Amino acid sequence: MKAPRLPWPVPALLVWGSAWGLFALLQALGPPALQGLPAVALATAWGALGSLWGTTRMRRLLLAGGFPVSLLASGAVALPGWGWLLPLALCLLVYPVHAWRDAPVFPTPRGALRDLPGAVPLAPGSRVLDAGCGLGDGLRALRAAYPAAVLHGIEWSWPLRLLCALRCPWARVRQGDIWRAGWQDFALVYVFQRPESMARAWDKARAELEPGGAMASLEFEVPGVEADRRLRTPDGRPLWIYRVSGPGKK
Repeated sequence: MKAPRLPWPVPALLVWGSAWGLFALLQALGPPALQGLPAVALATAWGALGSLWGTTRMRRLLLAGGFPVSLLASGAVALPGWGWLLPLALCLLVYPVHAWRDAPVFPTPRGALRDLPGAVPLAPGSRVLDAGCGLGDGLRALRAAYPAAVLHGIEWSWPLRLLCALRCPWARVRQGDIWRAGWQDFALVYVFQRPESMARAWDKARAELEPGGAMASLEFEVPGVEADRRLRTPDGRPLWIYRVSGPGKK
């Protein structure tokens, strides 16, 4: 299910309030094994998952850090100094440092790829990759566009990979680094990255995709490279199509 869009700071109030509610419930009614540090860990993990509701990196950091920071300020529970490393570790599990240079968790809008088959027709059974699949919104959009394709997703964050696999059981989702994973044997690679990583993505596509293969990028173009097609999504964003024609194409 897609989280409803609510005006800020309503998401923050809901995430922080529910994290505090879970912590208070565990402290008051939970078994001893779930009180103290375990209660802090579970409430922090809840806030980290709730941070995926944020629409910008700053808002996601605020959502994830709201509970542990406010708990520290309140003094509601006494934790050893090392205990405060646990909330940080949970946040880094969802947002690993390794992936900070790549795109943040921005969902692909529903129906954004509906016109893609007209620009990149694929035979049934073609392999399609969502490089950096996050929570699976891109895979869902790809399935709507290519119902007969074999869909794959790669995601660096283990929690996001698990959630994506639950949301997209018909896709082959694995944890991994999109820059180290091979893009060979894919007819189409879909990316929703950031401007700084687009040149690198195109270099990888040219090096690994077969001639005739394509890379589709939502919103961001490859600097200095003329796109083969430019589509417009229902919400007005550009969808850039780049075809691999051979080693000589720049």
